[in-house]
Amino acid sequence: MSLLTAEPGTVPAGDEPPDAGERHRLTAVTGLAALSLDAMASVAYGPEAIVLVLAAAGAHGLGFTLPITLAIAGLLAVLVASYRQVIAAFPDGGGSYAVAKAHLGPRTSLVAAASLVLDYILNVAVAVTAGVAALTSAFPGLYGDRLWLCLAVLALITAVNLRGIVESAKAFIVPTAVFVGSIFVLILVGLFRSGPASTVTATGHVSVLADNASTVGALLLLKAFASGCAALTGVEAIANAVPSFRVPRVKRAQHAEIALGAVLGVMLIGLSVLISRFHLQPVEGVTVLAQLADASLGHNWAFYVIQFATMILLALSANTSFGGLPVLLKLLARDNYLPHVFALKADRQVHRHGVLALALVSAGLLVVSGGDTNTLVPLFAIGVFVGFTVAQIGMVRHWNEERGPGWRGKALLNGFGALLTGVATVVVTASKFTEGAWLIVIALPLLVLAFETVHRAYTRIGERLGLGGIPEAPHRDRSVVIVPVSSLSRLTSEALTAASSLGDEVRAVTVCYPDPEDHAELQALERAWAEWDPGVPLITLTCRRRSLGRPVAAYVREVAASEPATRVTVLIPETEPDRLWQRLLQNQRGAVVAHAVRRETDAVICRLRFRLF
Repeated sequence: MSLLTAEPGTVPAGDEPPDAGERHRLTAVTGLAALSLDAMASVAYGPEAIVLVLAAAGAHGLGFTLPITLAIAGLLAVLVASYRQVIAAFPDGGGSYAVAKAHLGPRTSLVAAASLVLDYILNVAVAVTAGVAALTSAFPGLYGDRLWLCLAVLALITAVNLRGIVESAKAFIVPTAVFVGSIFVLILVGLFRSGPASTVTATGHVSVLADNASTVGALLLLKAFASGCAALTGVEAIANAVPSFRVPRVKRAQHAEIALGAVLGVMLIGLSVLISRFHLQPVEGVTVLAQLADASLGHNWAFYVIQFATMILLALSANTSFGGLPVLLKLLARDNYLPHVFALKADRQVHRHGVLALALVSAGLLVVSGGDTNTLVPLFAIGVFVGFTVAQIGMVRHWNEERGPGWRGKALLNGFGALLTGVATVVVTASKFTEGAWLIVIALPLLVLAFETVHRAYTRIGERLGLGGIPEAPHRDRSVVIVPVSSLSRLTSEALTAASSLGDEVRAVTVCYPDPEDHAELQALERAWAEWDPGVPLITLTCRRRSLGRPVAAYVREVAASEPATRVTVLIPETEPDRLWQRLLQNQRGAVVAHAVRRETDAVICRLRFRLF
């Protein structure tokens, strides 16, 4: 059962009015810009991850770069085809979480959700630190301030996303287009060269290529494949955020998914072809992409455009998480696995609490890591492979249950994809376990446990509230309204007037202490009260200790015990100043009383605001 209830006037899904915030949703193009930055930026480190592993087998090992990249591109095609079907089957978003929930049970769906949550958070931290690392490589003087630079970039991306996903997409269209265009130019120019135009960037740097190695084992190839699969992170983001697209949402999201797969596949294969064509070797301190730009375009302004565009896109690729995670958190909240505040939507179709939560947790990771990319990379990509595998297995069950036209071929495709991503998950986890991946292995079950704890709490609340059943008919009880007072003023008059309209009987109470000064103030109040004669008795509550809330709460308990059929309301009068800073001048007596009554009694608490302007 869900504790989320529709507000009055809510239009059922599928019957939205023409302008139901559609202008604040994504088209296929803006969706590609907002949700594909993570995948696009992965070409900066995906091919390099393959080359670095194969370098252990020497020059002979580097010859397998293109075959492994083709295998990854094949897996990319399988994933794109699968997530295209996920989009159609689960238009409410959620990706692997939604698939697992429908076909693999709640526990498996929570594992998928936990893996996605961790991956999205790590993606933000890795993307920001990688972008800032590129900046500090160009300007070494900024290296000491890299943490503050990371936090500044994170704050900028968060601010843009708080304005709406469409606004973030518009802001990131230009850098995405520049980066993709630059990579395509690099590939095209490189294909027409018989040799590298320049090798300036690699000159003087130590090669990491192993010497005297001539054999390539299956385990090394599997490790290279698994490492290169880091380029596939972000493929699932569009399927997770289908509700963020304009109608028809499914078609627009599918078009964006296909475009993402096509562009990413061409870039990965093209760069791998150039790696083999130019016989590039990995060296310390220079990225493979930088060497490719140098070899294809020469060491000129075009080389620096590539580097600058890569730096910007790496930093902004965190936006993928800001587009996908808030939607996933909304679905978890709707299913009572997270606080319902994550399901609330602000103006411009923004899940503000999800955006802010992602920003705060990511900022914590940046502080803990000191803004160092290498500290975070070993934790990255494991979660997304778990999600890939769960989604593929779930889709196999989906086709088996649906048994529509061509279901066997679709199930076979998803089963093959599940096998590939499952192998990649095991290899990546095993190879990076001692480098920090053990944290993810521990964090996944802990996050699942947290989800289940929240769900049990909401279940108990639902049972107490009787959700799903028909409650007893409302009836009228005798009502007593208790008004705490300390002096006579217009505020006191307003409070008693409001109380008289709320209850059958009104009682004013004041707390007195044994000090002579307090006795004098009480006597003055009693004389003024008798002279005023408002028709409401003034009851004195004597307290030996200087406590304000507890005596009022104790009196409320006495009334409730002596008059069990009476509804007790405590009306607390407070002033509302005309300027925000003037709230610092208030004594907070009302808050103290409200806290004590709420904690110690079941009375209804009413806060009366008396405006001073």
